[in-house]
Amino acid sequence: MTSENQILDLLPTRLKEARREQGLSLDAVAKLSGVSRSMVSQIERGESSPTIATLWNLTRALQVDFAGLLEEASTEDRIETIRDAQVPSIDNMGQGCRIRILSPPEEAGKHEVYDLRFAEGGVLDSQPHTRGAREQVTVIEGEIEVTSGAAQDHLSAGDTASYAADVTHCLRATNGPARAFLIVQDA
Repeated sequence: MTSENQILDLLPTRLKEARREQGLSLDAVAKLSGVSRSMVSQIERGESSPTIATLWNLTRALQVDFAGLLEEASTEDRIETIRDAQVPSIDNMGQGCRIRILSPPEEAGKHEVYDLRFAEGGVLDSQPHTRGAREQVTVIEGEIEVTSGAAQDHLSAGDTASYAADVTHCLRATNGPARAFLIVQDA
């Protein structure tokens, strides 16, 4: 069992590690949490003990579990799991297409992974992403037609296609429902 003094000793280091793992500056954490930059800095240096409300705001801004900050195990000895029922989804993009977000939020815009579930005739029409962006789609079930700019190909279960995503591009289920994994690089 961790004593109160051990908790106070662990807290500054764990908060700083969580901030750095997310690639966030002190200013960014201050904006996200509503806690002043100077207070965040003082807490990380162990010069100030946060109130429960302050600690709650910081853990929410850093997207870390309050109890996880106080665990003795190192971050390398942890598996972060999102259970099936907790996976966030986007249901208002495309038609007849449900998008489940499998990648962590901090990867948005860099390396995104999606589980796509198409109803029969479902379509995911996308506008161009940033210059140089690429997508890779692997069909798990059914058949999907891929369009990237003027190029087009037909994929069946087990097929993988890589294509430019900095042009108009589209995924369309053909011949019934379909499921695919989509990886987006540098969106």
